Formats: sequence, C-alpha cells, structure tokens
Amino acid sequence: MSAQPPFGGPEGQHEPVVADSAETAATAAASATPAAPSQGTAPADGAAPTAAHAQPAEPDGSAATLGDPTLNDENGEVRTQNQRLGDGINRCPRCGSTEIQLRPSTGMLICLFCRYEWSEQTVEGKIFDETPLSELRGTTVGSGASQINADLGDLLTLKCGACGSEVVLNIASAMSARCHWCRNLLTVNNQVPNGAVPDAVLPFSLTHEQAVEAIRAFAGKRKTFAHRRFVREFSPENVVGVYLPYLVVDGNASADVWGHGEVQTGSYTRGSGNDQETFYNADVYQVSRHVDFTVDDLTIESSAERANMDVFVNTNNVINAILPFDTKNAVEFNASYLTGFTSEKRDQNVETVRPELESQMLSIARSEVHKSVAGYDRGVRWDYEKLEVHGTRWVSMYLPVWLYSYYHEEGGKGMVHYIAVNGRTGETMGSVPVSRARLLAAALTTGTIIEAIVIAFLVVTA
Repeated sequence: MSAQPPFGGPEGQHEPVVADSAETAATAAASATPAAPSQGTAPADGAAPTAAHAQPAEPDGSAATLGDPTLNDENGEVRTQNQRLGDGINRCPRCGSTEIQLRPSTGMLICLFCRYEWSEQTVEGKIFDETPLSELRGTTVGSGASQINADLGDLLTLKCGACGSEVVLNIASAMSARCHWCRNLLTVNNQVPNGAVPDAVLPFSLTHEQAVEAIRAFAGKRKTFAHRRFVREFSPENVVGVYLPYLVVDGNASADVWGHGEVQTGSYTRGSGNDQETFYNADVYQVSRHVDFTVDDLTIESSAERANMDVFVNTNNVINAILPFDTKNAVEFNASYLTGFTSEKRDQNVETVRPELESQMLSIARSEVHKSVAGYDRGVRWDYEKLEVHGTRWVSMYLPVWLYSYYHEEGGKGMVHYIAVNGRTGETMGSVPVSRARLLAAALTTGTIIEAIVIAFLVVTA
C-alpha cells in the first residue's frame, strides 16, 4: 500500500474518546475444544477383525520432539516429520498391526485388530520455540510448508520396512498402500517437497451420520425455493470427508491508517414534497491512527482450486463460512488419520498467499482502530493504509471438511453447488440451485397481497 506521512491536526481538532495509539493483540484463532487424550485406551469388547501385522512396537507411542532448535536449517525452516513413523509403517503400539484408521467419534486412531485407541501428540507449542507473538521477526516455516518443488511428480516409491519390497504410490489420490508381499499397510509420513505432506492434521470428530443429518437439515430449510431436479436427486448420504490444505500463520505486525473524519454540526432541508432534500453541515478533520497487533493461527487456503472464488462456476466461498477450526488441537501428521477420507494437495507456497495474509491483516487493523474513531459521528474515510509485517511463522495443516457437491446445469451454463460441514464443530453452510419460477411466483404473490392490503387501507380511510 502507498504510504503518506501522518497528518498534522489543526488547532482545536476534535479528538475521539480513545487514545490515538492503541496496542492490541488481535487474534484469528478459534476457541479450542479439549484435545483428545494422548494416552491409549483399553480395547473395546467384541471380536476384532483379522489383520496383517508386523512385530509389536513399544506401547509408549512416543514421538521425536518437534521444533528442536538443532533441527532448524539456515533458511528458517523447522523440520516437523513424525520421526516415529520414519520407516513408513504405522504400527499399533499394543499389538503391532498396521490396520489402523481414525475413529471420528473419539478423534483417536484405532487398531482394527486389537481395538486399542491412541492419538498423536498435539503440535501446539512444539513446532516452534516459545517466542511471544509480539516478538516475532522474519519468516519461519515448518518443513511441511516449505517451497514446493515443481519438478517432483505424484508417483512415490515406498520401501516396506518389514520385508524390504518396494511399492509405487500415487500421492495425488492416496497416502497409503498395501505391500503386496507382507500385506503391511505403508503410509506416507515423511515429508516430500511437493506439498503433499503437511506439518500437522486436525482429525475429524464429526461422524458421517452426523454430517448427513446436518446437510439434510440445511437443504430441508431451503426446499421451498430449491430447483425441483435438485430436490429429486438430493442424496446427502454421498457426502465425502475431505482434508483440505491450509497454511496456518502466526504474525506480528503494525499498521498506520490516514484519512478524513467528519463531525456533524447541523442539518437543514430544502424543497417540499417529493423534491425535499436534507443537507448536513460537518467539520472535517485529518485523522491518523497507529496500531500494533498480533494474529494467532490465521488460516489461509493453500489450494489454488479452493481459493478460486469464481461465483459463476462454483460456490467455493461457502467453505470460508464454516471457519474457524480449533487448530490448537491439531496433532503430528500421521497418514493413518486419512484412511477412509480423501485429501487435496497443497499447491501454493507461502509467498504466493502472502498478499492474502496482508489483506486480512489490514482488515484486522481497521477493526482494531474502529473504536478509537467513534467520535466522528459522520464516519471516517481511510485514504491511505500502510502495513508492516515484522515476523511470521507458518505451518501447513490438513483441516477436516464434510463436503456435498451437486452439479446443476441450466440454460447451457453449469455450476457446482457445495454444502460444507465443519468436521469439528458441525457448522454448516452451502448453496442449492433455486427455481426461478418459484421465486417469481412468490414475489408476485407477495406483491399482490401487499397491494390488496394497501387498497383496503385506502378504502377504509376514505
């Protein structure tokens, strides 16, 4: 943004009730819900399915400490790989089986062989050092948010840690594959520099059944004006659990805004009847404000497709309406959390989304100074804005969304309508194709009723 020197106020300048300089700690983080227990639980009653399994691992489920300063490279990158899963095999801490998947109702991993449950460690406070947000300087990134190597493809060769055989996996569509020799399940847990493996993952806690009910209720409230074809073909059971890629950023910034504020001193009218017009007298003042603030866990889309808010071809914007997520409860990445769900790969770098970060930070700054200009009762027009970002730290994170999509074509034009459900909170937002004929009929009916009421009123008062 172009910067201008602060204005000097005239003698007797009107001052708002709040001081010119404000120091705040603005935050974009969600209220965190309690994290899932990190310790394991006893196996549930009932028969367990047969599963191929490797040698039992130690049941402590311990992982290497994240954010160790000795792991920082020269480019401000912090390695965040889950070191315990370095051989590509995620074993049950109790029996060694590799048949593992997420149990959404608890948010924990469950062994399908012995029914043991556990979760990975939360990453909050473990990736980076404990530097206060107000002291952040420069740019630091987790290794999962590092620069994407465009030369790398989606085919990845996994070497089985149990028998030594090699398995080729297309990580554009899956993050796990079964070894065709020993039947162990191999997962991609080591980060590859193509945006496929994030620093952390926030597990689903909303079940498929709960998502179906949320979508059914959302569409049901809009059934009256929905297109009849949508009503006939509506199948909420087809909702899909998707892990969407986000860059989650902490930041320390300062902002300066300059403009003009007006204080009303009087008003008068001219003309009569339909030609009557009101005029206002106001004193105009030059106004400047400075604010220091921090942001905590601000989420930004890192998929170019989802960030494309083209309202003429899709309704991607509904995903923003189900924010925020309780990112404080995110855990170390483990591909087993993705079993049974789909995921999208990150394809945008930190520098690519930095303009979006700065735009959101400016919005936060305007919000922070709003109270300090309440005395200008005719409002303030900000003519110049300047943002200075002192420091940021970034992590790549998978966030859970239940997504229902419907393709509607009318008049030769097609659009993809989405209904999205936050996989943690159940917050639901979406779009359904509407019937223009029904909307027009409702408008005409409403207009007729209003017209009839007006005519009746005139007859009574005549």
